[in-house]
Amino acid sequence: MTTIFKWIYELSYRFTKPNWDEDTIPSQVAALPAPNGQGGRALDLGCGTGTQAIFLAQQGYKVVGIDFSQKAIALASEKARQAGAGVDFRLGDVTRLDFLHEPFDVVLDVGCFHGLSEAERKRYADNLARLTCPGSQYVMWAMQNGGHFGLGTSPEEVGRLFSPNFVLERAEKDNAHNRPSTWYWLSRV
Repeated sequence: MTTIFKWIYELSYRFTKPNWDEDTIPSQVAALPAPNGQGGRALDLGCGTGTQAIFLAQQGYKVVGIDFSQKAIALASEKARQAGAGVDFRLGDVTRLDFLHEPFDVVLDVGCFHGLSEAERKRYADNLARLTCPGSQYVMWAMQNGGHFGLGTSPEEVGRLFSPNFVLERAEKDNAHNRPSTWYWLSRV
């Protein structure tokens, strides 16, 4: 992600409540299955202030949330503390996850992938393959191509980038924040 976008996000978290930072759980996230009896591991990429990560922890997942905004991570940590939810929030780049080693059962991205460059998207997909195992689920919300600030992706690009490690099971159009967007469900093969 370009430096200018990083500054826009950091300043947005520091001085406003960004319009993408909602305290509601999208129905697509609420519908994720609870972890099995032994618990499960979840990864929230571009976690922002942690709303989805905290929800997953409350469902029984052991959750790691990653964001490059120091202010967002601080807000997420405080929000989790107040909710009594144990989430491991980490400041980091979603395209450079060498510090993570154990596989995740569920990976969630609500609005991060579509802001990455083509090279970053490739590294992101490679990291995701390394950090998941057969049967893991990846759920992503992204703006469609040509979205706000030219951000976006398409089902064709998602299928191509994550193949052959993931199968795109379905893509469901959405209009969150009055912007054409899509929810993607992929399974690790």
